[in-house]
Amino acid sequence: MKRRTGEVTMGTDHGGATTMDPEARGEAVAADRALLSIEGLRTHFTTPDGVVKAVDGVDFAVRPGTTMCVVGESGCGKSMTARSVLQLIEPPGEVVDGKVLWSPDGGEPVDLAALDTDGEEIRQVRGGQIGMVFQEPMSSLSPMYTVGAQLIETIRLHREISKEAAREVGVELLRRVGIPHPERRMDVFPFQLSGGMCQRVMIAIALSCDPRLLIADEPTTALDVTTQARILDLLKDLQAENGMGMLFITHDLGVVAEIADEVTVMYLGKVAERGTVEQIFSEPKHPYTQALLRSIPDVRDGGERQRLRTVRGMVPHPQNRPSGCPFRSRCDFAMPGICDQEMPPATDFDQDHRTFCYLYSHPDAPGSVPEAPGAEESEPAGASEPVESGPPAQGDRPTVGPVAVVEPRRPEEEPATSVEPLLQVKGLTKHYPIGGGMFRRPTGNVRAVDGVDLSIAPGQTMGLVGESGCGKTTMGRAIARLIDATSGQILYREAGGDQVDLATLSGRALGKYRTQVRVIFQDPFSSLNPRMTVEQIVGEPLLVNKMASGSERQDRVAEMLRRVGIRPEYMPRYPHAFSGGERQRLNIARALITNPRLVIADEPVSALDVSIRAQILNLLVDVQEEFGLTYLFISHDLSVVEHVSDRVAVMYLGKIAEEAETGELYRRPRHPYTETLLHSVPIPDPSRREARLKRAGTDDLPDPANQPDGCLFHTRCPHVQTELCPTDRPALRTLGDGRVACHYAEKLALSGVATPTTREADQV
Repeated sequence: MKRRTGEVTMGTDHGGATTMDPEARGEAVAADRALLSIEGLRTHFTTPDGVVKAVDGVDFAVRPGTTMCVVGESGCGKSMTARSVLQLIEPPGEVVDGKVLWSPDGGEPVDLAALDTDGEEIRQVRGGQIGMVFQEPMSSLSPMYTVGAQLIETIRLHREISKEAAREVGVELLRRVGIPHPERRMDVFPFQLSGGMCQRVMIAIALSCDPRLLIADEPTTALDVTTQARILDLLKDLQAENGMGMLFITHDLGVVAEIADEVTVMYLGKVAERGTVEQIFSEPKHPYTQALLRSIPDVRDGGERQRLRTVRGMVPHPQNRPSGCPFRSRCDFAMPGICDQEMPPATDFDQDHRTFCYLYSHPDAPGSVPEAPGAEESEPAGASEPVESGPPAQGDRPTVGPVAVVEPRRPEEEPATSVEPLLQVKGLTKHYPIGGGMFRRPTGNVRAVDGVDLSIAPGQTMGLVGESGCGKTTMGRAIARLIDATSGQILYREAGGDQVDLATLSGRALGKYRTQVRVIFQDPFSSLNPRMTVEQIVGEPLLVNKMASGSERQDRVAEMLRRVGIRPEYMPRYPHAFSGGERQRLNIARALITNPRLVIADEPVSALDVSIRAQILNLLVDVQEEFGLTYLFISHDLSVVEHVSDRVAVMYLGKIAEEAETGELYRRPRHPYTETLLHSVPIPDPSRREARLKRAGTDDLPDPANQPDGCLFHTRCPHVQTELCPTDRPALRTLGDGRVACHYAEKLALSGVATPTTREADQV
């Protein structure tokens, strides 16, 4: 393995900050007793088309009892850095340079990068000393073995205990990570659990041997806010107990503010900035760090809705990295003749705060990153246009998205409640039988949706929120008739004013409405057929519904692609040629190609980076304005829902717990469950970390097949009363401008989203 070291050469820039020659980035960065010290790490992939530099000179350290968060967009090398620590790089990738120094007991460090990738030494470190939680739990767990078998195998591999004792340890671990009925869950297979449940199993496996360091690669991406909060609290408790260090990889900056001690911002395989969490959030130096922070859809106190600001363009492929500073092609402050020449040197600020940017080291630079002019009102031109797609051709119709400036909808401009609803759901239920078979009767039912009433006015966005398993997606699919409801009405109002019950239609009668009610699916990767071209994917609804064919179909596809920010020239391409954000744009184009009136968006941005998420959310708002769309927006991310919704309905165990106008619900929730959800959202501000209010007493979800008597939430409610709550189920009743299912809604003084000053006052 190659090794390259450089002498440390220090100097002073024109602003007084300390600069470092780029050749000196291989020096040790860890302070005394660092658990893990990464020095000049380079992981490359040699392909027939050239060398892909996935990780290209990374330095940082993780200390005992602290959390180092690595952030950045997809393709920046975060996960590859984590995998390089444990030598889990698949061929043709390899660590070609740098050191990974591991010192769990404060003694002489071991260079993990120099160990045999299949040797006994590295195998003892994996799982035993360093645990790892992978991003995709469904693909990380074997479908051939039960959860218990996989957990017990890991425990016994690193501990000399019996199978029975290992099972007891496994049950306790599942209980600690919030899995209800852990004794039963030990004997089920991964495919019988939800994605969030599988992620909790992965965390339990990673923690099974009390590792000194936990590497967590997007561990909370698939989890709802309450489960995410529980996992974050669990990880912090484990750190307090045994001084475990964490290398935490995420694109959620709210989670970073909640859990990080130090932060490393990566871009295109390199470190853009590194510092404490307070320095990164309060004094970000690099333009990329500032752009990421500006893209956060923070949960506010119900104020006026505004456009989200985005990071212009997309992360280029590592084979097409720009010369000089890798971020210069997207930077609003790039200096021609300077930033495009060489990688900028390191500039050091207070307490190991370091950035790599010519704005702080070149004598002709202003010495700081100025605020982009007019940034509050609009975004840089081309913000929604991916780098791979390029800008629209001269004379093309302007694309819809962050390029086009649309005034935010004011509260007084929202649809009046007196307008006849476009969609009315009455008594909708969807039950799934348990057990049974060809000659046996079912033993029970899972009440996924259990008597829901909901109305959506034309042009309105109804947000639907709740934890995993509450019935949000099932309800959306039932409304779209992707599944058949057990009972109830789905009343859709046609353009002429007549209502039709979609729940009673089938065959050709239903086909007419499949063009008017469309769905944007959650996963931008699995929802597109990899064997179909863009033209075929987007144009298929026109073909199936006999709305257009031939050149007319091609023209309509091209026009729709322009409107969502994809160049029509890319119609012959296949989905694998596009990034996650571009694929979601294709999903949106496919949903809108039939000119629908109602769009059901099922977690449309949950799989996307924070910057791409902002672009897609802006695009959804823009196309709603242009086409007059009505949305049912399903999400577990309350900050996203608050940004796009006019009204919000909160679901719990198949029922509506509360519904209200967005600002009112976020300011003053009426149901304790809504309060719990709001207080579980990570706040992207480290100074407010200690201001998190009390959550629900327990996060153990009741079994949907064995719902509790009385109020469904009373087993977890911090405001539970001995009267009524355990015995009488509250009806969903009107209260003010909304509805709530709580016996004591008028008497409870619940708190919603508060400003920092309000929270500080509450603390006092």
